[in-house]
Amino acid sequence: MRQLAYSLLFGLWLPSCLTQTTPSNTGMTTPKPSASPQPQIERLRVRLAGFPRKHNEGRIELFHKGEWGTICDDDFSISNANVLCRQLGFVSATGWTHSAKYGKGQGKIWLDNVLCNGGEKSIEFCKSRGWGNSDCTHDEDAGVVCKDERIPGFVDSNVIDVNENKIEEVRLRPVIAMAKKRLPITEGVVEVRYKDGWAQICDLGWTTKNTHVVCGMLGFPHERKVNRNFYKLYLERQKSNFHIHSVACTGTEVHLAACPLEFSKPNATSSCGGGMAAVVSCMPGPLFIHNSGLKKKFQISPIIFSNVRLKGGARVGEGRVEVLKNNEWGTVCDDRWNLQSASVVCRELGFGSAKEALTGARMGQGMGPIYMNEVKCLGQEKSIWNCPFRNITSEDCKHMEDAAVRCNVPYMGLENSIRITGGRTRYEGRMEVLRSDSNGTQSWGLICGENWGTNEAMVACRQLGLGYANQGLQETWYWDNSNVTEMVMSGVKCVGNEMALTQCQHHKTVSCQRAAPKFAAGVICSETASDLVLNAPLVQQSVYIEDRPLHMLYCAAEENCLSKSAAKANWPYGHRRLLRFSSEIHNIGRADFKPKAGRHSWVWHACHGHYHSMDIFTNYDLLNANGSKVAEGHKASFCLEDTDCQEGVSKRYECANFGDQGITVGCWDTYRHDIDCQWIDITDVKPGNYILQVVLNPNHEVAESDFTNNAMKCNCKYDGHRIWLHNCHTGDAFSEEAERRFEKYPGQMDNQIS
Repeated sequence: MRQLAYSLLFGLWLPSCLTQTTPSNTGMTTPKPSASPQPQIERLRVRLAGFPRKHNEGRIELFHKGEWGTICDDDFSISNANVLCRQLGFVSATGWTHSAKYGKGQGKIWLDNVLCNGGEKSIEFCKSRGWGNSDCTHDEDAGVVCKDERIPGFVDSNVIDVNENKIEEVRLRPVIAMAKKRLPITEGVVEVRYKDGWAQICDLGWTTKNTHVVCGMLGFPHERKVNRNFYKLYLERQKSNFHIHSVACTGTEVHLAACPLEFSKPNATSSCGGGMAAVVSCMPGPLFIHNSGLKKKFQISPIIFSNVRLKGGARVGEGRVEVLKNNEWGTVCDDRWNLQSASVVCRELGFGSAKEALTGARMGQGMGPIYMNEVKCLGQEKSIWNCPFRNITSEDCKHMEDAAVRCNVPYMGLENSIRITGGRTRYEGRMEVLRSDSNGTQSWGLICGENWGTNEAMVACRQLGLGYANQGLQETWYWDNSNVTEMVMSGVKCVGNEMALTQCQHHKTVSCQRAAPKFAAGVICSETASDLVLNAPLVQQSVYIEDRPLHMLYCAAEENCLSKSAAKANWPYGHRRLLRFSSEIHNIGRADFKPKAGRHSWVWHACHGHYHSMDIFTNYDLLNANGSKVAEGHKASFCLEDTDCQEGVSKRYECANFGDQGITVGCWDTYRHDIDCQWIDITDVKPGNYILQVVLNPNHEVAESDFTNNAMKCNCKYDGHRIWLHNCHTGDAFSEEAERRFEKYPGQMDNQIS
């Protein structure tokens, strides 16, 4: 089985002088070559700046001689952009910009006529006219657009750290027989990849701070004491190959390679006089503790006592950072967000150190308050709340600047027990699971497609490491290119937060009515997904009661928007009592929300004169104290479109003229209180205390990154004539404590709307 390994790529920095070149097409004479600049004592720092921009694009600025400056766009090319993007920690460039697209910089224009071949480790090694030698103005400042994919283990969000002796992989090699058989590996000899094999680290001067760093990069939040004497007896019988002679971590580093290291000299492979190979023991977080009696050990359940959480991530240990204050969850602004602060969050939640500190709402935008800005953790804090930070105002940050993290998590090997086959890409295909018979022989089998849906696909895609679910498919005849034909798993029913399909409910004995391979379950996974959230305050502000004449409700009756008793009414005489309110549905995810059905299958409703792209887009319910429905309504997707968008986002969906339907990321669809079916028929409801509940995408017909925020609840008091709402909030917006108070005291109202 594959051992746990994490990669960290570092650029190789070597002192060098810049060569000079001739300006390209400016028509001017070639300047005299300037003196070669002296090698910088500190490494060259590079940053992205300007506005408006995303986190992976911007004006290029270089820090030289204590001052930030820009690069002129003369002779600029994609090769230059590739070098700069790699310096910034991105894998490559997708484009570059000229003429100060991201605004004009200030100060020096440090480089001009830059000519890179694309393979340089730093922009300073490319040909140019020399530092500060330019005939440009800031109207010609160059920018880059980098591919939104980070170099694995990149140490700093904006400055490349370097070391001539690269440490790309680190692992723990277990020596205890039982430890070899189960994952995660929490204890063993520390080994680093060296040449074509693995080498050890001499433990002379080894400290718990070193152990803390190693455990963190392997996905563990804490270290524990190891029995050194036991390992000494074992290692005395083994031949060691020491590549690193000493390590001096401070304990806040996110990777061993970021610590000061002393490498063994050539031909001194066994020199560790008085010491032995370094051994560490790590304490796994709550999700990964070995306990055969806890079948739910692989679930991504929240840590109940924590006032920090991750939301919107596709994989375990990643997501938008949200913090709890006054029983309400809010986000963290990304100003000065770095790996030290991100690591504090990761360890607090039971993971290791941070792999990435993500900016620019990379895990989707939150809703509600933004509590923190300019968080400055040192790295040893127990909680992000212990770190210095600024309280912010609405002018400081917007949700497009929400901070997120990707944490190091222990290697569990879960992806080895399932696979997908037959798809056009690695993100889609028919599900197959690995099983063992009574003799221990392993073979692949199919999953019955009956009742297989989005929740099950979410777990499968997570287990495979392929991101979010796009669709869960109950038929896969079009992916039939495998000789695997036997159904070995059926009745799979997932909540959606499990880490592996085996943690979902499923039949002990296979029972599948349609057992032919073409009815096997399949998935389509995606790196991005939408995420719908209702604007709860707007519901509370817009609610009212209307007694609407029956002669005005014929279309609504055709749409089944009235209670069953309406069929017995004396049409067209009389009226229905309607609880009306507006709905503003935001897409805060990372992909557009689009109907599952193509436009060829949309249903035309002549009465209202529009197409329905989803049969049920929203459920409206009035519940009693026991949670039973006393009245209900539903809203077909009359017209999914972008009513309005946040600044900088353009509308893409409009229903007029049979246009495309959907909700763009950063936009919202508004259903006004005065349109048909935007109500609950409460004609038969008696006065009392109730709960108003609105659920978006209730059947999970369209995949989202997070379904826990699709429901909104309000306390509701009805006296037979007027309605009062209080404490309207989305399903995960408040803490569990606030939720319990909400359920216990539904009749306490402090906000009247009539």
